[in-house]
Amino acid sequence: MVCAQLLATKRPLFDSFQSAKIGNTMTQSSEAIDVVYTWVDDSFPGYLEELNTYVADPRDTNPNRTRDNLDVLRFSMRSIWQNIPQIRRIYLVTCRPQVPSWLNSEHPKIHVVHHDEIMSPDILPTYNSFAIVSHLHKIPGLSEKFIYFEDDMLAMSPNLMDALFTPDGRPWVHLDKRVVKTLDTLDPVKSSPWNLALANTDAALSEPFGQRARQHIIHGPHVFDLEVCQEMCRTFAPQFDTTRHSRFRGKDNIAPEFLACHFAAETGAAVVSNMALSRQVQGYVSIENFTLWTWFQLARLNGRHPLSVTLNDSFGASPNPRVESLMRAQLQRWFSTPAPWEQTLKRSMISQHAFSGCNL
Repeated sequence: MVCAQLLATKRPLFDSFQSAKIGNTMTQSSEAIDVVYTWVDDSFPGYLEELNTYVADPRDTNPNRTRDNLDVLRFSMRSIWQNIPQIRRIYLVTCRPQVPSWLNSEHPKIHVVHHDEIMSPDILPTYNSFAIVSHLHKIPGLSEKFIYFEDDMLAMSPNLMDALFTPDGRPWVHLDKRVVKTLDTLDPVKSSPWNLALANTDAALSEPFGQRARQHIIHGPHVFDLEVCQEMCRTFAPQFDTTRHSRFRGKDNIAPEFLACHFAAETGAAVVSNMALSRQVQGYVSIENFTLWTWFQLARLNGRHPLSVTLNDSFGASPNPRVESLMRAQLQRWFSTPAPWEQTLKRSMISQHAFSGCNL
């Protein structure tokens, strides 16, 4: 009731984001740039059944990683079309045979890449996002530099591209103020696989580049370079091999997205941004079942006008229908116009296809 009253106030809290002013020190890269998404939908027939045959740790069944109840990917792709239409192609990396029912995969800007096209069959199926991200640079035809969008991220301004590339065309590395915890401060049993992976990656980076306090990367899109990714995989070959052979996130894994950003900065292939710009890029909402708290986060975000937004699924096992409605209304207000690659297709038509070998 409180939320309904607040939403009815004269001052709209869900206005379209205004273009942020980021100065004139940056210039967009003139080379072709692609976007790569990783995505999966656990409501596809057979997905959870197959996943459950491999589960050993209850944390591996966390639906936050595989749920697509808000259709955020559809709105994220709309945000690309609306705010950074200069993107050459959009690659969607997912497990076979999944394709979003609304997506026209024949559209010239869209390329669906199934895991078995870029990953060895001996490590499939995989439910380990670290393993999948470590293969993104193997996508055939991918641009030399590409932007990695997770499926819960939105491009909120045309200025986002300027905030991702330096004037000389190198990527900006956007870091958070938080510092990564080291392995000796973590419990290998109780600590989250994400924090353990960050600590493992920090330890790996310390071997060639020395020990130092390393900061988290922001929640937001990041630019990767194909040559840097290839060199990174050679430099840390044992760590990548271990990670790729882990069907789920393991305590000995590394986080490739974190590694790619820091490795590029250490080698001079990318430049660490100032915190003011990184804060402009990062917008973050933890979507939780407490309606008023989620509403407040969205209202605060709307006042900040970040260049990108990450909508993190923190629903737990049972999403609150009121929060789901709140979020769907928000997404529709932000990006109401369908992208040219959207189509009307009933899920039942997709379900008729045999399900086999899903691997995220």
